[in-house]
Amino acid sequence: MIGLGVAWRARLRGLTVTVVDPEPGSGASWTAAGMLAPLSELHYGEKPLLALNMASARRYPAFVEELERSSGTEVGYLRCGTLVAAWDGADMAGLRDIHGFARSLGLETELLTRRQLRARVPASASGLAGALSAPDDHQVDNRLLHSALLRACVAEGVTLLPTAARRWLLRGDRVVGLALADGTDLTAPVVVLACGAWSGRIDGLPPGAVPAVRPVKGQTLRLRTVGSPLLTCVLRGSVRGCPVYLVPRADGRIVVGASSEEAGFDVRPRAGAVYELLRDAQALVPGLGEAELEEVSTSLRPASPDNAPLIGPSRIPGLLLAVGHYRNGVLLTPVTADAIAGLLADGALPDEVAAFTPARFDRTEDQAAGDQAVEGRTVEEKAAADRTTREDVG
Repeated sequence: MIGLGVAWRARLRGLTVTVVDPEPGSGASWTAAGMLAPLSELHYGEKPLLALNMASARRYPAFVEELERSSGTEVGYLRCGTLVAAWDGADMAGLRDIHGFARSLGLETELLTRRQLRARVPASASGLAGALSAPDDHQVDNRLLHSALLRACVAEGVTLLPTAARRWLLRGDRVVGLALADGTDLTAPVVVLACGAWSGRIDGLPPGAVPAVRPVKGQTLRLRTVGSPLLTCVLRGSVRGCPVYLVPRADGRIVVGASSEEAGFDVRPRAGAVYELLRDAQALVPGLGEAELEEVSTSLRPASPDNAPLIGPSRIPGLLLAVGHYRNGVLLTPVTADAIAGLLADGALPDEVAAFTPARFDRTEDQAAGDQAVEGRTVEEKAAADRTTREDVG
């Protein structure tokens, strides 16, 4: 997704662009749920990332309008809002903290009582304690978005090579292209690395040239409901400490996600993860027990050492990075695409991505270790942690 976004935007800036990808749309961009959720995917202790997420979310309406015009196809962008449900009173207390934090940043949120939640989502479980409403957290159909980006790239004259990159081509200390799996070499004045979790699997760079990007396995489910839709907005929650989200599509499907496992490059679906997602989804919306399980998808999220994106120049001349977007690849596509296209065309990055260049890892090990000790947590994970803390103190 990120790579095609960069290619499309760079081509619109008048640059000659070639995309190397053996299977477009087969990775995390296919498995994702398409949530555009800067608030409900909020990462504590990382205000710059929240600011970047918000900046990209604000770009989405214009980005979608231009993309749909260029591609001739819709992308399923829905301004439906998001509700984060509280499983119990401890969760509700955590959501009150989130509400206060969000309001301090000028973000629109609303706390809903149990009765108000049931009025908005009649299909929700009667025992839920309430919810936090994030009206500016929307969604897009990630599969339609990817298809539209592919069409737009073709329409604008981007060259697509359906093969894999095997090795970096270097001249001195500078990247000058790629050796491809089909036996050919592709040379270019600048290469943008946007291979997601596989970004470190191209040979030829010196050790430490690019910050490590690790794979984080995730599974999503696609359910099909019959009759009136059970949901008209995104519903998230933490069921006994286990985060789950439900994303309704316009065609009646509901995307349920997502598991998170540090399992290397293993993409085999795991029965236990499927069971846990179905269990927790049904705990939020009991009627999902009657839905058809249409699809189980597994892919690898690309996570940097601090779980924040890597956007901008690497240590190696001629190599730019657009990787490590972890949970926010779909959300951050517009801002990343515009930033890299601007860097390619004008030689400068916008201020909004300045905190996310790879240069942040060119610091002392002690500084980096301190940064990595603070891991990002989503709203529902924070609520679960608050519950544990309250139980520990009595």
